[in-house]
Amino acid sequence: MKIPARLCHILQIWLLLLASSLLHAQSAEPIHFRVKLASDLGNEPRSGRLLIFLSSSTKPEEQLRPAFGPEALSVWITAREVQDLRPAASVDVYGNEVTYPAPLATAPVGDYQAMALLDISHHYAYDRDSSGDPRSEVIVLKQLNPAHAGAVELTLSQISPERPVMPLTAGELLDFESPALSAFWGRPIHMRGVLVLPPDYEKSGKRYPTVYWTHGFGGTLRAITQFIAPRYAALMAKGELPPMIYVLLDESCPGGTHEFADSVNNGPWGKALTTELIPYVEHRYRMQARPSGRLLTGHSSGGWAALWLQVNYPEVFGGTWPTSPDPSDFRSFTGPDLHSTPLPNFYHDAQGKPWPLVRMNGQEVMSLEDYAKQENVLGSYGGQMASFEWVFSPRGKDGRPEPLFDRETGVIDPEVANAWQKYDIAEIIRQHAKTLGPLLQGKIHLTVGTEDTFHLDAPAHLLDETLKQLGIKAEITFLRGKTHFDLYRDGLMKQIASEMEKTAEGAP
Repeated sequence: MKIPARLCHILQIWLLLLASSLLHAQSAEPIHFRVKLASDLGNEPRSGRLLIFLSSSTKPEEQLRPAFGPEALSVWITAREVQDLRPAASVDVYGNEVTYPAPLATAPVGDYQAMALLDISHHYAYDRDSSGDPRSEVIVLKQLNPAHAGAVELTLSQISPERPVMPLTAGELLDFESPALSAFWGRPIHMRGVLVLPPDYEKSGKRYPTVYWTHGFGGTLRAITQFIAPRYAALMAKGELPPMIYVLLDESCPGGTHEFADSVNNGPWGKALTTELIPYVEHRYRMQARPSGRLLTGHSSGGWAALWLQVNYPEVFGGTWPTSPDPSDFRSFTGPDLHSTPLPNFYHDAQGKPWPLVRMNGQEVMSLEDYAKQENVLGSYGGQMASFEWVFSPRGKDGRPEPLFDRETGVIDPEVANAWQKYDIAEIIRQHAKTLGPLLQGKIHLTVGTEDTFHLDAPAHLLDETLKQLGIKAEITFLRGKTHFDLYRDGLMKQIASEMEKTAEGAP
């Protein structure tokens, strides 16, 4: 069939335009983001860490967040620090500097969603809480070719809604200004938490054992007031937990979790707890002010704190019940042996095999390298790895903790690794067995799952071996099939409380 001349001419023009468009697309710059601060968010300039999320998920999202475990690689992230971004002004963020899992231009062609978030208080790496931060809408990018996409515009046009402040429904708010911590920081530092009394406290007139509890990484005072305190109060009211005083402590800080360890970076939190806060609450409340009446527990980073306090202050506390504690023996710091010579790479073993970190359903789903590199994009402090450095590392010349390992290569700094040894709980016990052994007899009751999500059963096994070799009686329990997140499903909280009550009752 013969094509009319006019139609043929139109078709030729269309083909030329299409070819020009394709040539332009292929010659465009790699993807980068032009982020604008909307003028209707106020007149003040904003500073913070500008995070860009590029997700390959096809599920419509109101807000994008970093993914965890098997989904981690589906969310590409880049970031840069921004100073004084003014309303109606914009800033360019190139996805080839600080990125996860790789430079954004290397992402495959496909459909994506994108969002920008300005983390004003640099808290996002700790708890993923975006409340109060400017962010853009989530935009859809169809058939995006990141290698040649050029500039993608995002506007910080809304403020993430603040979480409502819920009234305290159980317990009493604890707010104590620490002289030791305030002197360290040169400004008032408060130790906070919630104190939950037994239901018969006002009528009984007797003294009660006191449980000092603290949360894991990502925990906050808000979570304590809204969830933890009401649960303990309700269980005691039902008679499912024995009547004791629970001091639920917030261990979050700008560096992550201070874990109640004296640190050159965070300050003397262990000293403040044992010499200031405990005397303060024992003076105000009817507590059994003796070691057998002071009992410790916590989960994850809180479990490490509970174990640390017992080992370092054995004459203050009468027993500790840590669950799934962070590495208690640095011969397995979620994989790498920080005692070995030469030191391993933090990301992979001598054969180049990645150290696994996260496992789910018996499958390794996220490596130590992936976890550390994702965290590094979200922020240089506040994340879990950075939090360890704020507790364990010496202070650098810039006033910040010395990094244990290079975030790009995984190479461990031997001087920093050596400095970390004084926070290795098992090593402390080995080095001071003669004096610590008698003081720790029967006081350590540790529980961890055999399928712990972060492989924290491995250091617990090493600690168990150390205690047995030194003849220190302890209960290290490995719950078969349990993970980091389901350890308490079968009544562990009640079991721990019952054992604590017996410890206090058996005191001379």
